[in-house]
Amino acid sequence: MSKTMRVISQDTFGGPEVLKETERERPVPGIGQVLVRVHAAGLNPTDWKNRSRRLTVSGPLPLVLGWDVSGVVEQVGFGVTLHRAGDAVFGMLPYPEGVGAFAEYVVVPARALVRKPENLDHVQAGALPLAALTAWQALVDVARVREGQRVLIHAAAGGVGHLAVQIAKARGAYVIGTASEGKHAFVRGLGADEMVDYRAVDFAGTVRDVDVVLDTIGGDYGPRSLRTLRPGGTYVTLLMGGDELSAEAQRLGVTAAAMVVEYDQEGMRAIAELAATGRLRAEIAGTFPLADAAKAHEQGETGRTVGKIVLTV
Repeated sequence: MSKTMRVISQDTFGGPEVLKETERERPVPGIGQVLVRVHAAGLNPTDWKNRSRRLTVSGPLPLVLGWDVSGVVEQVGFGVTLHRAGDAVFGMLPYPEGVGAFAEYVVVPARALVRKPENLDHVQAGALPLAALTAWQALVDVARVREGQRVLIHAAAGGVGHLAVQIAKARGAYVIGTASEGKHAFVRGLGADEMVDYRAVDFAGTVRDVDVVLDTIGGDYGPRSLRTLRPGGTYVTLLMGGDELSAEAQRLGVTAAAMVVEYDQEGMRAIAELAATGRLRAEIAGTFPLADAAKAHEQGETGRTVGKIVLTV
């Protein structure tokens, strides 16, 4: 096996053009780690935000981005008992410091990975981890969504949103989604019970008595969303600054929480089970070979994609 590997790296922050294919030394797994030969790596908004330095959580330059991975275990480090060479696995690298999936090989903590369901190809599996874990942790771990509750999901056709719709439905919830009118049929096809066209209607004036709100947009969506909750409801945001809503939430008798996704084997096992039983599937907005990572970023940054973009290696 070659001692080098292809990676997509950047030496500076900026637009998609800063992403270049180059070679690096192939890593070696340490204690509790596995070396994965990458077959597919999903893109997420945090990738282009870190590339352009709108976020600065991913570490120093030169930088190899990517947190989603699906592939095959090539080598295991000392003490690893969960996986063996040849296992098909998928998962999320530790966020934010564990970045590096846009490469032919990546070293991952063994407990960040689970077996890939046989009914999923690597593109499907590579699209799921970060976005699905985000939705799972927000809805299940934070909001504790249960059967019969009303759940409002903003940007319901987006990467996190379309997976959150499916997870909420799997929990037995009544799901209301916001999206542009042209995406309503797609989201209803995922199980949404009700849709709101945010371009034509103020959701805060039409949606009432929800138990949980998942906000992936931020800005004025936060205070407006609080008004849709019934007393005792929970608002979860994925955006920094969400904690500023705590005082207003307390006044209204609801809870506001800001969260950041964490790698989580228990959550990944739940996601794998949902995917294996056909209750969770990523919509693939497009696939690009590793060398075309810049083009993939360009498409993602349009904000018009439905579902996830995936790099294939």
